[in-house]
Amino acid sequence: MAEKKKVVIAEDHKIFRQGLRSLLSTSDELEVVGEAGDGMNAIRTIKKTDPDVVLLDLNMPKMDGIAVIKEIKQQSPEIKIVVLTMHKKEDYILEVFNSGGDAYCLKSAGHEDLITAIRAALAGKNYVSPEISGLVLEGYLESRKTIKKKSSFDTLTQREKEVLKMVGEGYQNKEIADYLCISTKTVEKHRANIMQKLDLHTASALTSYAIEKGLISGE
Repeated sequence: MAEKKKVVIAEDHKIFRQGLRSLLSTSDELEVVGEAGDGMNAIRTIKKTDPDVVLLDLNMPKMDGIAVIKEIKQQSPEIKIVVLTMHKKEDYILEVFNSGGDAYCLKSAGHEDLITAIRAALAGKNYVSPEISGLVLEGYLESRKTIKKKSSFDTLTQREKEVLKMVGEGYQNKEIADYLCISTKTVEKHRANIMQKLDLHTASALTSYAIEKGLISGE
């Protein structure tokens, strides 16, 4: 019998995470070797367990899924990443694949869709849930010709997006500095740059913007 492929589940909702583990435990092909409830812990767990595939939520505390994809693909490009999300918009799908993601699966999808997504990723193929595939993935893979005018959000650096996310989650500058291993002054500089680029000047306005952009949950 072929050796099982190692899986890490990165999802901040514990019940959903446990459900995924239970579901995959019945598979003859897959073995869950680690779990994480936030982006930073996901990075640590992935580095520690060296999985074949990661099931990754886009909206997680401390470090969002896109940042996790970029970090992992930079360090270990051979690891396959299957995004599990509720987002159906084209922007999210394209950002995932542009960042190095391998498959995009809706949380509302069934068991068979998830397994198909995992198998496709492990086989080196891109996959999008049938409900949202349409021409999005086709167009991306065939040409990447669509050039969109940069929005204010697009002008933010990856680090500025991480700081914006944590500001939206209610973290103070010192806490953000500790999490990101940078100085408080650097965090303050990032916040000033974010406010200038977005023309937003209060923490509540930044929080609303982070929710609008899907960096944090509005729940």
